[in-house]
Amino acid sequence: MLALTGKDVQELVPMSRAVELMKVVFKDLTEGKTTSPLRTQVPVPEADGISLFMPAYVPSIEGLGMKVVSVFPRNLEQGKPTINAIAAVLDANTGEPKALMDGTFLTALRTGAGAGAAADLLARQDSRVITCIGAGAQGLTQVWAVAAVRDIQRVYIFDLNEEMKNSFADRLAKYDPELAGKVQPVSDLKAALAESDVVSTATTSKTPVYDHNDIRPGTHINAVGAFQPTMQEIPVETLLNSYVVVDSVEAAIEEAGDLQIPLNNGEITRDQISVEVGHLLNGSASGRSSDDQITFFKSVGNAVQDIIVAREAVEKAAERGMGQEFSL
Repeated sequence: MLALTGKDVQELVPMSRAVELMKVVFKDLTEGKTTSPLRTQVPVPEADGISLFMPAYVPSIEGLGMKVVSVFPRNLEQGKPTINAIAAVLDANTGEPKALMDGTFLTALRTGAGAGAAADLLARQDSRVITCIGAGAQGLTQVWAVAAVRDIQRVYIFDLNEEMKNSFADRLAKYDPELAGKVQPVSDLKAALAESDVVSTATTSKTPVYDHNDIRPGTHINAVGAFQPTMQEIPVETLLNSYVVVDSVEAAIEEAGDLQIPLNNGEITRDQISVEVGHLLNGSASGRSSDDQITFFKSVGNAVQDIIVAREAVEKAAERGMGQEFSL
């Protein structure tokens, strides 16, 4: 059996490759060619945390496995990461375990890459400025992924945690030193949004993190933070005034408070949530209709994303002799 660290995964699967893998698996997902039950959520209220168990099978790449990811926001008080995860890859022909790997970087990579794929399909080609709301691990790969598909020249980062905001550039430099040099921490979110072509939200907020009136025409928005029904990063006005695209309609409606809360309040209708990234990829839905249109991508994440990246990492590790072999 093979063990891979997060650093191994980063070296084996570059962001540009991860974006292309997301396009493959999003299309498979929409066309019903994958198996990925809704994730099992295990709340841990005593610690204000939650663990998610996410299995998947992607036949087109013989990918089979599961990821376990835990989100414990109070970890920050102890100087520990909010998100921790591990992924297991099985042999799709025999069911034998093939690899265990760090799932924390994997989660951030595939979430960023998913948003990068959406941005490649929906953001204006001349997009140059991105604002990221949320300076955690997810925010890093959100910015990194968008810069992989557009010529980003300025990165505004906003976070209520000053330490996280001010350390963002240094942490991003581990992935892309040149991009890190374009980072500008900001306190005036309204002013940053007025200049932005792309906006990413990557928080666990239970209330909207920006005012929709501050979003300028033609902006593309990637919303990846609110993954539970009680979380809501996005104001309902954004949903009412944007072209809405999701990773998976079923999962997004079931799990994302950004959609579920306004649906339950009667502020939006189910018909407004019908287009998946896979529809854009197979041609059954169109992308941006004009330079002034606001486009909005909501992702709650799907285990098929983890498995296609994990499978790629295992395959490349075998080719390059990387990782550590061990027996259970």
